[in-house]
Amino acid sequence: MINILAAEMTETHGTSPPKSVRVMYAQGIVAFFPYLEDPYSQHGYEHYYDPESGSGYLAWRLKTIQRKIAEEKGASESKSPKTGGPGHGRQPITSDQVPTDKEVEAAIAVLRYSADEDTIREKMKTTFVYRQAMVNNADKSADVFLVFPRFLDTAGLIEQDFRHVFGEATANTFLEKWPTTFKEKVMKESQGLVHTTELLDLMRNAESAVETENGWDCDISAILLLLHLLPPAAQGRKRPGKMSASQAADKLIRFQKVGTSVQQHLDGITQSSQPYLLALGSTRSCIHSYFIVVDKHALPCKATGSVGAFDELFKAHFVFGTSYSPCLNNFFTFLQTTIYNIDMGNHLQH
Repeated sequence: MINILAAEMTETHGTSPPKSVRVMYAQGIVAFFPYLEDPYSQHGYEHYYDPESGSGYLAWRLKTIQRKIAEEKGASESKSPKTGGPGHGRQPITSDQVPTDKEVEAAIAVLRYSADEDTIREKMKTTFVYRQAMVNNADKSADVFLVFPRFLDTAGLIEQDFRHVFGEATANTFLEKWPTTFKEKVMKESQGLVHTTELLDLMRNAESAVETENGWDCDISAILLLLHLLPPAAQGRKRPGKMSASQAADKLIRFQKVGTSVQQHLDGITQSSQPYLLALGSTRSCIHSYFIVVDKHALPCKATGSVGAFDELFKAHFVFGTSYSPCLNNFFTFLQTTIYNIDMGNHLQH
């Protein structure tokens, strides 16, 4: 009976269910089977799960399940070593006291209905560790926007979570280094590429200080030049041909005329993909707002400029535990290791 209940519990609530769930199952056992109640304990169910000591038959079975999963994971990782990057759970750098299960549950309840931005930010901090465990759990990651809907209407929460893990210095790096150092280097290096019509347009727009009639603004154009310098790697023998940098750009940013429905864009998505930017504006060179599209959800960017929006897009991969799109792996890996200085010792695919 314990094995069956523990299996059902982990399937529904994950391998580390909160105390309230464990207590509920223990209470259910003695409610359905009164003869199994312990007359010498306070509530009668403590020998199945005791919330005070964390012991009991259910607790021990859960620990066995967790140990087996850890052993299997360790075996698979020894065959395929970790390479760092997003998709690997990380602990926050801050030393705040870990909230209790009850505090997390209360914070989640408040987040569902609160419209006060200060309250939202505070409760998102309280639930950070729980949320990180959730996005790094394949069975639960798809529900992150259901449990934390404030991502969909409150800008800046991606930035807050990222800073909670990596700190101020890392979070500020791209905005500091790209305009002052890397943009100029990318423009200079692109001179050595084969000058196609598309590349010449990007180079011209990247150098232009005024709004261009056609194409993206100077900052987006420079970022797309980097994509041409770090084109998609071959995707293996089974996939014919190699994706071009211009095709990969569509996986990075898409334009939509301002005034048209964002929801209509989301409804038109037919297959899941890694996060990308949706730019709303009158023209490609005059963008009014940006959204990060994840799993058919549009998350508003706090940044109104293109450099800030790309910064948020990069950070979204870590906040939601999402791997890089294969065709953008070289591009994002360069940003991660060379500009953000994250996991520099872990060699990713270049």
